[in-house]
Amino acid sequence: MVQKYQSPVRVYKYPFELVMAAYEKRFPTCPLIPVFIGSDITYEHKSDDGSLHVVERSCKLNVDAPRLLKKIAGVEYVYFIQKNTLNWKDRTLLIDARNETFSTRVLVNETCSYSVHPDNEEWTCFEQTASLDIKSFFGFESTVEKIAMKQYTANIKRGKEVIEFYLNELISQGITHIPQWTPGATGGYQHVSRMATSGHPCSTEAPTTESEASCAPLQLRGEMAGHSTATEPDGDKLEAEYIERYLGHLTPMQESILIHLRQWLQETHKGKIPKDEHILRFLRARDFNMEKAREMLCQSLSWRKQYQVDYILQTWRPPPILEEYYAGGWHYHDRDGRPLYILRLGQIDTKGLLKAVGEEAILRHVLSINEEGQRRCEENTHLFSTPIRSWTCLIDLEGLNMRHLWRPGVKALLRIIEVVEANYPETLGRLLIVRAPRVFPVLWTLVSPFINENSRRKFLIYSGNNYQGPGGISDYLDKEVIPDFLGGECMCNIPEGGLVPKSLYQSDDDAEMSDHIRLWTETIYHSAFVYKGAPHEITAEILEVESVITWDFDVLRSDVVFSLYHSKRAPEVHQQKDPATVTAGTSNSNNVQLIDKSWVLGVDYRRVEAPLVCREGESIQGSHVTRWPGFYILQWKMHSPSSGTSMVRVDDVLASLQGSSHKCKVMYYFEVLASEDFRGSMSSLESCSGFSQLSGVTNSSNKSHSSSMISR
Repeated sequence: MVQKYQSPVRVYKYPFELVMAAYEKRFPTCPLIPVFIGSDITYEHKSDDGSLHVVERSCKLNVDAPRLLKKIAGVEYVYFIQKNTLNWKDRTLLIDARNETFSTRVLVNETCSYSVHPDNEEWTCFEQTASLDIKSFFGFESTVEKIAMKQYTANIKRGKEVIEFYLNELISQGITHIPQWTPGATGGYQHVSRMATSGHPCSTEAPTTESEASCAPLQLRGEMAGHSTATEPDGDKLEAEYIERYLGHLTPMQESILIHLRQWLQETHKGKIPKDEHILRFLRARDFNMEKAREMLCQSLSWRKQYQVDYILQTWRPPPILEEYYAGGWHYHDRDGRPLYILRLGQIDTKGLLKAVGEEAILRHVLSINEEGQRRCEENTHLFSTPIRSWTCLIDLEGLNMRHLWRPGVKALLRIIEVVEANYPETLGRLLIVRAPRVFPVLWTLVSPFINENSRRKFLIYSGNNYQGPGGISDYLDKEVIPDFLGGECMCNIPEGGLVPKSLYQSDDDAEMSDHIRLWTETIYHSAFVYKGAPHEITAEILEVESVITWDFDVLRSDVVFSLYHSKRAPEVHQQKDPATVTAGTSNSNNVQLIDKSWVLGVDYRRVEAPLVCREGESIQGSHVTRWPGFYILQWKMHSPSSGTSMVRVDDVLASLQGSSHKCKVMYYFEVLASEDFRGSMSSLESCSGFSQLSGVTNSSNKSHSSSMISR
């Protein structure tokens, strides 16, 4: 495999001629670079006017390699051929270097260039590219590659230090200005030409190129743009100081990989190019494996384009219910300057929010938080003049209880985590979890497998009041920003959350008909209508006995009777149209019948759960352990006051007199679990205090109704 290196643009804030004078002082040998033993000029040419000077050298290097490897290779020193083309007229120096030793087994090529800064002619730019291709080396190819890359990257920084050393030496000698070349000068360009005769190879040591030595801090030129438009690569290059100041410290190879991925996007990606810090996050998430990072980034870019995520901060406005009951918000910053987000998860009614606004709205709200977090990181980078590439989240779990372990809610949480992990890697700098109750380990067991290991290492979990005092959150947050509900001095204005009133639950097909862009293709909850004589039925095919069918539904309108049946025959789907909508010229497909009218109860199908009357506004949860393979049918039918009871309720009579019960509506979710998975989750719950009652009422089919009664 060919290893490639590309440097960022490194800049000296000195004129080209002065930098060249410093560069030439490195020859014929340089004590500051121990690996560079010496050099001999093998070819030299000067133009008549002195504007062009070409020097070719043989450079001798003492590569730092194991003695055994040198003995096997039969060489003590390695030789490189270097060609310098210095153009005083254009003020450029082009350096080409290649290995002479083992040239049939190993190919090392390097190109370096010095040129005038495009925005300031008193500054000098340096760039460097190199490649290493080891075809064969006595069976030590991998070892030689590691040695070469290690020495090469180590000498990159050393080369910069050498140039700066000689620049300071020139200045200490009183040489602060060297005149530029002018045409027609008698005898050519004598002053600088004299220094050029002793020349100095930018990359004398081939892969150890100290040529890269030519860099000093550079003024930034607009790289702060969030998405820089794709332009000519030469017009949009990364500069060394920009990387150090705004992206953080990177090794030479990490800089190179960032530049290569950035260049690839400029050449192939249509539209806006992601911000450099955005690209860097994907590289960090994949340990700077360019192929893996590129695949992950491209998938994310397609996702962002498909769902217009780039515009979410401009277009997304959370529903009033979210603004009131979603207990989270931004709150200053931590000690490291990271934006701080506080989430009072224990105060959030997950089930109520899901049923009131739907999982799509919650997901979009979470995405807007992540987008806002990135924007705040950029602001804080400018504010504190140091790279801020991630934010801190403080999660307060006081109030976390059984309702937060509600399976559909946990499932929605896992899907949100999946989306965030895939599209916002390395954005979380630290996660502080405080006041974790005994139920937390159960939630953590469910959630942690979906969280990247790099992210999990950033979690700090405190139970009870352990977050107070030394080693607590005061190590990460200034006391002035610790919120009052955690014993701090700062008033925190984020919403307090609380239970969402059932009157705010969605009662129509708003989620289906909304103009929100869907960010995932499937939904947790389905809604259905139940008419007189037309129940709504769904089926679950069971292949293995003792599988567990679990259900959770809300009765949104009128009363229904819930039943569970089993059949060996595969039912056929029959759609039912609402008479009211037929006359209006529309049809409603949210009603399905599976039990054929010709089927006989006890012959073609049998009841496996006794009918359960469910009143309007109730939430029902239950489970059934299957005894036979086949098809299990969950049925909701309209409740008739006279059916199944001799006592008539006043509410039933009033409802029938008002004529408002021509149809019912339910919002439901069901799932089939393997028996061991269901028992395992119950065992986990039983290990926590206060959960034995739950496991007791859900372990058998008979007790599923008891579970339903409790949930009311």
